[in-house]
Order: sequence, then structure tokens, then C-alpha cells
Amino acid sequence: MKAAITTTAKYLPEEVLTNKDLERILDTNDEWITTRTGIRERRILRDPKKATAYMATEVANSLLEKRGISADEIDLIIVATMTPDMIFPSTACLVQGNIGATNAWGFDLSAACSGFVYGLHTGAQFIESGNCKKVMVIGADKMSSILDYEDRTTAILFGDGAGGVILEAAKEDGYGVLDARLYSDGLNGPNHLLMSGGGSLHPASHETVDQRMHFIRQDGRQVFKAAVTAMADVAVEMMERNGLTSDTIDWLVPHQANQRIMHATAERMGLPEEKVMMNIQNYGNTTAGTIPICLAELDEQKKIQTGSNLVLVSFGAGYTWGGVYVRWQ
Repeated sequence: MKAAITTTAKYLPEEVLTNKDLERILDTNDEWITTRTGIRERRILRDPKKATAYMATEVANSLLEKRGISADEIDLIIVATMTPDMIFPSTACLVQGNIGATNAWGFDLSAACSGFVYGLHTGAQFIESGNCKKVMVIGADKMSSILDYEDRTTAILFGDGAGGVILEAAKEDGYGVLDARLYSDGLNGPNHLLMSGGGSLHPASHETVDQRMHFIRQDGRQVFKAAVTAMADVAVEMMERNGLTSDTIDWLVPHQANQRIMHATAERMGLPEEKVMMNIQNYGNTTAGTIPICLAELDEQKKIQTGSNLVLVSFGAGYTWGGVYVRWQ
């Protein structure tokens, strides 16, 4: 039996950082940001005592409440993140402890912006194998913690946020997570989008701090070029592998990296704009949080129902990318 998404939830911090706010600290303007990215504002978790685990825990508690179950019914917690509270222990262990999921085990998954898609496919395998009955998959990132607000090429793009789902066995055949194709390119990707400081190669030191190595850096031109091709290719692959057409797809749910990338992907699929889930204007790029936040909003707005066909696609540092086909239960 396939794994189905039975519950969705999201968490966004209350503080809003608008393009106008960024104009005051960066050599940029609202029109430039909006035209090139589609972003108008993003959310920031300003409290220094709250980080990724806090947001993931808020999502986890919402999932439990919506599903009407207790934490001890969860078997596995997967947290996709590139901004863990600390290198170890895992964010998943922190979430497990915060919600009291005494019967669960958990781990973090690092695939940058593709983290949730990787995590969804991974979690589905535990349901399909019969090893788990209820799996939480959460994508969460506090991107403001690794942004250089003197770098206008990255500071304008990202926001903080989290979203997640509960996976359970589908009630009948033909529903749930039906297909996935995941990719990575460690030959060409690593040098174009990365944070070089803080790992075992360049542990924190006065030198790494002085050289601002603990902030995200990207070659925007190269990343954009790779993302446009990869996301569109895997989206079309999902269509061809599963006999889907632009008429039978209800929603494209893309990673919210850039409005132009999402439009290009939809165009390759022959999808009209009204079938593309897009909230980048409100939240920016929340990395692993974008797709589950989109799913939660579609669910909240009752824009998906039993039988809806969804294609989820992502692209991130690594490079990593992938697509997942879901028929909503």
C-alpha cells in the first residue's frame, strides 16, 4: 500500500520583512526585487532563543492537533533542514523531545531546498515497507541565521518558515505518493551555492568569521540556469512516467525559489498559471519549508480534494533536485 498525506500544517513567524525594509539597508529597491524574483516580503524569526527546532515543533504540534492523535502514536520524525539548531544532536531529536514522541525515532535530512521532496520520498518508504504506521516529515529553515544582510544577492531571497505532513498508509490503491525521481550533481553543483564555514573543513575561527564564511553564498546566474532546466525536466519526467497531461494535473507545487523559474517549469508542462501554487510573494524562499507550506495552504483553502493530482518539484544546493507525484487521498 502506498503512503498518503493525511495531515498538513505550517508555521510562519509573525515578523514581516518587506522589500521596503531592505531598501533601508541594501543597495536595492522594491521594484527590482519584485520584478526579478516575485518576492514582496518574507517572515523573520527574530528571537535569538528560537531557531529551526522551535518552528518544526510548532508544525509537529499542529499536525498532532489536526490529526487528533497523541505524540506517542508517531513512529518516525524526519526533519529536512540546512539550518539545524546545532550540528548535533539532530533537529529531529529536539522535536521528538519537545512533543514527547516517546515511541518515535528520527533523523535530519540535508538536501537544502530539495530537503522536503527527499524527505517525503524517504518517509513514504517506511510506510510502504510496513515498518512505520505514522511518519512526520517536516521541512524547516531559519535562513535569517545564515544570511549576510550586506549581500544584496542573497539577503533579498530568503525567509524563515516551516511546514510538514503526516504520512500513513493509503486507504485504497491508486492514492498517495505514487512516484518520485530524485537527483544530485556533486560534480558541478557544490561551488555555486554553499556555506563554506562551520563544518569540519573550516570549523569556526576568528579567520572564518572575519572572512564571512558562515553566510550563504551563491552564483545566482549559474544556479538560476541549472534550476530552470532541472525543475522543468523532472516535472515533465513525472508527467511522462505517469501518463499525466496538463488537463489531468490539478496543481504544480514547485519550490518557491524564483517566480521566473516556476513560470518556466509550468510553461514546459503546458500548465496555465492558475494551476501553479505560488506564495513566494509572501514568504520568499524558506528552502526546505516552501513545498510543505504550499501544501498546507492548498489544504487550508480547500483547493485540493480526493483524487487531485499534484506534481511537486524542487531544486537546491548540491545540486539536488527531484519530483514527486501525489494523488490526494
